[in-house]
Amino acid sequence: MQDIRDETMDNRNDHTLMIEGRNAVIEAYRSGRTVDKLFVLDGCQDGPVRTIVREAKKHGSLISFVSRERLNQLTQTGKHQGVIAYAAAYDYSDIEDMFRLASEKGEDPFLILLDGIEDPHNLGAIIRTANVAGAHGVIIPKRRAVGLTATVAKTSAGALNYTPVAKVTNLAKTIDELKEKGMWFVCADMDGEMMYDLNLTGPVGLVIGNEGEGVSRLVREKCDFIAGIPMKGEITSLNASVAGGILAYEIVRQRLNR
Repeated sequence: MQDIRDETMDNRNDHTLMIEGRNAVIEAYRSGRTVDKLFVLDGCQDGPVRTIVREAKKHGSLISFVSRERLNQLTQTGKHQGVIAYAAAYDYSDIEDMFRLASEKGEDPFLILLDGIEDPHNLGAIIRTANVAGAHGVIIPKRRAVGLTATVAKTSAGALNYTPVAKVTNLAKTIDELKEKGMWFVCADMDGEMMYDLNLTGPVGLVIGNEGEGVSRLVREKCDFIAGIPMKGEITSLNASVAGGILAYEIVRQRLNR
């Protein structure tokens, strides 16, 4: 027997839907549902499991081959049959959807790229900020980052219904591809040039880094500008979503004053 059910939110996994059992997982892929992560019993090579793994690779899911003990820890039904999948709460968009949105509004593209945001509350808050600041979309990486979950949707206060979110395999490569479309990029760093001194108008991508480590070296090297936020107190760092909001609204301010 297979089971599809809402997953209870905990600190280990914040996905809306846990899908257990071979038939249920296969049907999830065939129905077009976005599956972020697939756990497969290590060493299991029978026909249905090979079919599931093939579908997972075709759809770009992250695949982890794990022990039976690990699957037994994850399962909620006790009937996982060697496979457990985590499905996204919301469907992802394409980056082209963001460019179409900008074109429809007659605006230069304004995208927010997140380099390894792991806290669903931060992601939800940034999506909310992106919407009210007029950004045309948010781009997140597939690996080492939170996806679109129920907590993200709730924290976004409905913005997830209006703001496209795309998931990409390689953020640095995506930046290169977007540069070919005429975009340039700015990332946040406490050692950067004062944000008020930068020209943040035009087609721009704002890069916000991981909560603990900031923007990764490779992604930082791809950015055209490094923007610093003035710090006047004893604390010299900001929450990722707060830093993103400050820089997003500096972009808004400069666009309004053009």
